[in-house]
Amino acid sequence: MGRALALARVAAEHNDVPVGCVIEVDGEIVGEGENRREFSADPTAHAEVVALRDAAQRLGTWRLAGATAYVTLEPCVMCAGALLSARVARVVIGAMDEKAGAVGSRYNVLNDPRLLHEASITVGVEDDASAELLRAFFADRRG
Repeated sequence: MGRALALARVAAEHNDVPVGCVIEVDGEIVGEGENRREFSADPTAHAEVVALRDAAQRLGTWRLAGATAYVTLEPCVMCAGALLSARVARVVIGAMDEKAGAVGSRYNVLNDPRLLHEASITVGVEDDASAELLRAFFADRRG
């Protein structure tokens, strides 16, 4: 989660919401990303999607079975769906997102038995640090 927090800080440096994500397989980081929507003018460039693309490219496969995703903010519906599509086995979350979270706050996409895959979830890892990055980012924007 430490590396995901560092990536979240990078996102803030280029005026994106500070969210970072790391994909790990067998103790090795195979993908990483930070929010890049503003930087890339891409509405799908959330940290999780960027990290999944990086991992898939490095590994040469979209199937990330056995992978763990560490993300500083609870994934939205799009990102939760992408994590499921990639067959990620576990998602470790920093801060929960009461407004748009899709892994327990608003929805629970990762544990919906109607879908083809489910992932285990761990919440609250470095939640204070993750939440503080977000609070500071938005306080700065509000002036």
